[in-house]
Amino acid sequence: MTTTLEARADEAVRPLAKGPVFAVAGAMAAVLLLVNGRYGYFGDELYFLAAGRHLDWGYADQPPALPLLAHLMDLLAPGSVWALRLPAVLAVVASAVLTALIARELGGGTRAQVLAAGAFAVSMQFLGSGHYLATSTMDPFLWTVVLWLLVRWLRTRSDGLLLWAGVVTGLALNVKFLIPAFWVVALLFAAWLGPRELLTRPKLWLGAGVAVLAAVPTVLWQAANGWPQLEMGEAIGDENPDKVAAALAYPVLALASAGLVVGVVLVLYGLWRLLRTPSLRFLGWTLLALTVLFAVAGGRFYYVAGLFPLCWAVAAVHLEAGRARRWWRWLATWPVYALSAVIAVPLTLPVLPAHVLDANPGLPRPLFTSAERGWPEFADAVAAVHRSLPPEQRARTAIVTQVYWQASALDHYGPERGLPEPYSGNRGYWTLATLPASADTVLYVGADSPVLRAHFARVDQVGVVDTGLPAPMFTQGVPIWLATGPSAPLPQLWPSFRDLRL
Repeated sequence: MTTTLEARADEAVRPLAKGPVFAVAGAMAAVLLLVNGRYGYFGDELYFLAAGRHLDWGYADQPPALPLLAHLMDLLAPGSVWALRLPAVLAVVASAVLTALIARELGGGTRAQVLAAGAFAVSMQFLGSGHYLATSTMDPFLWTVVLWLLVRWLRTRSDGLLLWAGVVTGLALNVKFLIPAFWVVALLFAAWLGPRELLTRPKLWLGAGVAVLAAVPTVLWQAANGWPQLEMGEAIGDENPDKVAAALAYPVLALASAGLVVGVVLVLYGLWRLLRTPSLRFLGWTLLALTVLFAVAGGRFYYVAGLFPLCWAVAAVHLEAGRARRWWRWLATWPVYALSAVIAVPLTLPVLPAHVLDANPGLPRPLFTSAERGWPEFADAVAAVHRSLPPEQRARTAIVTQVYWQASALDHYGPERGLPEPYSGNRGYWTLATLPASADTVLYVGADSPVLRAHFARVDQVGVVDTGLPAPMFTQGVPIWLATGPSAPLPQLWPSFRDLRL
């Protein structure tokens, strides 16, 4: 396969198969747009909206790009879940096209480009992330852009591409602090395995400078606030008490997220081919090393998803060329892709209307359904308890939630229900607002809190959240507490509420 995957700069690439590739991307867009407004805001989307109303150069759990983007979309279409998610749909659809473009750079023709784009389109990770505005959507998209620029540079040696890769890296640094790991590992393997000339290109380092400059504001924010992102990484790692089991499960979960049947098999096949192609070998080893690194660090399984498009593209080129052995070739057929889609769509997207799910509790539900529904009802339950307080006490009561999703929901739905600004010490919400000195009572939503027991004279359970929905909800059954008699003014007690864990 050397003549295909080792194409020289003076060898023309095949034309982009616009019709078939755009048809695949269009089909993916149609499915996502059809269910874009169901069922309601995801918990993180509510948080981005809340953070967007407190715009800053950074947050304890992330850089500023997603809250800014959520804020802009909400300004364009206030209260529209459908509109908020449009950037996510555009990102994954563009990534499907970029996956085809990577296959094209590697010498792939129409069939390879369609196979690569199709593998992306039936991936559970990217179908699911296309339904939410999230860092797990935008960050892999930017990684895919970087990979396309890098693979194109390998073919053309046009150094301007490396400068653009730096620009895209700067954008990625304002979405999530993951992409430096890619560059460090990739360049180390390039220095060892080649192409070593990559490290000698001035525009690579000029692009690195652009990326650093783009990240300066959010890095300065982190420094000024005690580097909470480092603590956030530890908190994510601590979510799995059995770290050995979590590390061993990491590659399994990552592969499963690539998509059952087509996605997972072509990732493995593409990785195998990457490791056997001299000019691309360093990227294959980068994927392996990052998988180990993120597994040991306790990272999320989707952290390596941004490298899947390269694997799919390489696998598709080999399948098109007929170099794959018989047990791989069966993948390059539409029934197998259709089967993958049939598995992926109901597991990741809200295909069935909410009332159908409510009427049929036994039906399978897409992932994260419980975090998309019940938020208005949650706000109703909190508002009912808040209204039951005597007016003079209500005026001195601050609402605090255990989980940042809960505070975000009250921030969004609370004002129309007469609720004051909510607070939470959880994750990035802790920096959004501080308890006011005018309050001396806390209405706390969450599990029995040792902080309340330690710093308030009296803590009584005064309610419980009942969404009234038959399906399990993230918010269902959460107790509500009233804490009175603080040992100090609430602003002084506020640091005690800080907790980055879920």
